[in-house]
Amino acid sequence: MEKQRFSIFKALNSFKYACNGLKVLFQEENNAKVHLLITVMVIVLSFLFGLNTYEWIAIVFSIGFVIATEIINSAIEDICNFIHPGKDDGIKKIKDLSAAAVFVSALTALAIGLIIFVPKILNWL
Repeated sequence: MEKQRFSIFKALNSFKYACNGLKVLFQEENNAKVHLLITVMVIVLSFLFGLNTYEWIAIVFSIGFVIATEIINSAIEDICNFIHPGKDDGIKKIKDLSAAAVFVSALTALAIGLIIFVPKILNWL
């Protein structure tokens, strides 16, 4: 395999594909829309409570973690549906495992959010 030279145009073009993937995600996946709504709410709360740098790092990482697992889950589900459109126990297992990854990432983000926001809310009350 011949090694290709670096091209800034090819690199920039890859961003176009990634942005298209995000567009597809938020247009076609209902759960991604829910994650996006929660993301907006968390960011607004983060500004209102004046999070410190480390809290922001945890929030940004949590958001990225959930969105990234949602993207991977959606890709796996689309591949499974393309390969085997009908019902199949093996495909179901793959989809369930992929969905579990999103669930774990969302629970992790929730735990981080509770650790950060509950003391601030209690202090505010």
